[in-house]
Amino acid sequence: MSLTVRVLFVVTLLLSIVIPFGYFLIGQRTKKRYKRAIGTNIFFFFSTVLIAGIMLFAGDPVQAAEAAGNTASNATGFGYLAAALSTGLSCVGGGIAVASAASAALGAISEDSSALGKSLIFVGLAEGVCLYGLIISFMILGKL
Repeated sequence: MSLTVRVLFVVTLLLSIVIPFGYFLIGQRTKKRYKRAIGTNIFFFFSTVLIAGIMLFAGDPVQAAEAAGNTASNATGFGYLAAALSTGLSCVGGGIAVASAASAALGAISEDSSALGKSLIFVGLAEGVCLYGLIISFMILGKL
């Protein structure tokens, strides 16, 4: 893609985010205004997706031939994506697990202080999920 197409895409994407939020935040917040803001957000989102699709498929045949030769870089990109997803999703899952385990642990400790050791084990197991995802992402990055 040329530089002007990329700039146009970034500007369109930024406007699709800024306009609906600005529309909602200015003025009085009512249900009608909320529905309009959601409708505006949906409109700009799908128009951005449409513009991105047009820019994606409106390339030169020369660029398509060069892209066919770059399959190794696609595999590398998917490897980085896999590493990011393994870290991100494991941390989200670990955060959810720690939230519920820690609140239950605090409740148990407030009733009986001898339950501290047992409750810390469960909170530590929940945090271990994040570490496992991080280890897997390092293993993926090591293969790239």
